Amino acid sequence: MHDAAQIAALDTSFETALILDVQSEGNGFQLVEQRVDPPIAKSFSLDNVGGGREWENTWLALDRGHAVGVVATESLSWNRRAIIRHLYVDREHRRRGVGRRLLETALEAAREAGARTAWLETSNLNLPGIRAYERLGFRVCGLDTSLYDATPAEGEVALFLCRSLIGPQLAD
Repeated sequence: MHDAAQIAALDTSFETALILDVQSEGNGFQLVEQRVDPPIAKSFSLDNVGGGREWENTWLALDRGHAVGVVATESLSWNRRAIIRHLYVDREHRRRGVGRRLLETALEAAREAGARTAWLETSNLNLPGIRAYERLGFRVCGLDTSLYDATPAEGEVALFLCRSLIGPQLAD
């Protein structure tokens, strides 16, 4: 439970003045960068990490014995997919490669367990996270305009990103 308390204490917040506006076009959608003023600030709760959870594997990044990042995954055997349920790096440790190392560790374990793809979900408001995932080899592969209905995130659009785990991988 010591790890759960440290994970729950991570600063998961972000602030952005740019989002991805999801525009409907006939039978499709277009993602358009849009400036917002004032900037949007958002934080994700990790208070439930000590209770029941939907993920199977968790890796922590530690700095002098304290958690500074976490990645949690779930495996789906029917389509050999690794789902990234959580990837957070504490604010003061961002842009130092912590997230990349956590993600690559989790994806290598998934690859060794037979996963062919990695998949994750985030909000259209999280453009900083989306850009980071793109630098890590992910691409937008879908969206859901109703996933967050009747939740505190109502009005946001869920974006799904994926990455192949077969073939050449990103260099460190």
